[in-house]
Amino acid sequence: MDKQNVIGVWPTVHYRDGQAALKFLTEGLGFTLVASYPGAAAGSIAHSELAWAAGGGIMMGSADAKTEPDDFSALAGQTQSVYLVHDDPDALYGRVVGAGAVVVRGLEDADYGSRGFTVRDPEGNLWSIGTYAGELGK
Repeated sequence: MDKQNVIGVWPTVHYRDGQAALKFLTEGLGFTLVASYPGAAAGSIAHSELAWAAGGGIMMGSADAKTEPDDFSALAGQTQSVYLVHDDPDALYGRVVGAGAVVVRGLEDADYGSRGFTVRDPEGNLWSIGTYAGELGK
């Protein structure tokens, strides 16, 4: 990954089924797996890093990755929300829905100039994808 694409904010999302989430995040949303380390339980993920093409990325893991629960693993099962900047949300929409996402807000143009949508992943987390890169992105 190009160091220029690294940004200082990396949301962390935890899942009950880390392997299924990893598949959804890479095959559905289009993240690129950079690193993944196994957890204590068979098939669990202690830590994964996934890059986003527009820069930055997320970190994720499984709730059962450690022998003792911690504050991060307690997030699994709670609704979390992440916004992703994408230059062509129309192209991503069918792919992410085909990967099992439930549409919360379909493709639409917002009055502030963004085009995007929101989906719920298989564990209930919200993923909003849009062209709006914030005021800093102008």
